[in-house]
Amino acid sequence: MKEVPQNPVVIIPGVLFWDSLYSIMKDVFSGYLPAGKIAIAQVNLVDWVGFPPSPEKSTNRVMKAVDRTVREMTRKFPGEPVTIVAHSGGGTVALIYLLEQPFQGDAYNSGRAVGKLITLGTPYHTHEHYAKIKTDFIFKHLRADFFKRCHVVSVVSNKYHGNSQGSFVERMCFQFYRNVQEDGNVAGDGIVPASSCFLDGADNVIIADAEHLPTPHTRWYGTKEGIEQWIHCL
Repeated sequence: MKEVPQNPVVIIPGVLFWDSLYSIMKDVFSGYLPAGKIAIAQVNLVDWVGFPPSPEKSTNRVMKAVDRTVREMTRKFPGEPVTIVAHSGGGTVALIYLLEQPFQGDAYNSGRAVGKLITLGTPYHTHEHYAKIKTDFIFKHLRADFFKRCHVVSVVSNKYHGNSQGSFVERMCFQFYRNVQEDGNVAGDGIVPASSCFLDGADNVIIADAEHLPTPHTRWYGTKEGIEQWIHCL
């Protein structure tokens, strides 16, 4: 088994996904570090959508769950920097949380509690409305010195190519990619174009064989086969 750092890990679900979908990721991680050092932020579908619907406030609701989980891990393992592993749009929520700037009235002070952020298929460049609320905020407040206190790794797969004139899968990928950026004739993980995940100041890592959605019977970022491709980043 590959040796990896033994820092506590907090997993953040992606947009419209909930904590129990990430139990397989936690199980795989437990082969690399003690299970007690791995926690999933308790996020559910209502946190993302709101009741009544208020998706524009989803970041605030999810940040609250993230902060609660990070603080719990720092209490359990004092002096050990936490690594956040965030999937999809959960990655932009995590980055906003770590910027420690007021977002729609809420700000958190994680200090040095978090030493690393790993995002999986997180688009930092997008024209999707609710995602852009987050990314506009990030680029307004993100400075080069941020990366001195928090190491950021952006992992994305380029397994699927979009093609408006191609096979059924290629045409589907083309449409999904167009929802994120203008050009759908690019490579990505089936939902998010790889190029949209590149972040200046981060370590941008492309892996060859992972899918975006945490659904059964897929080789997504959180399966054993997916994690093996990026576990060296942990």
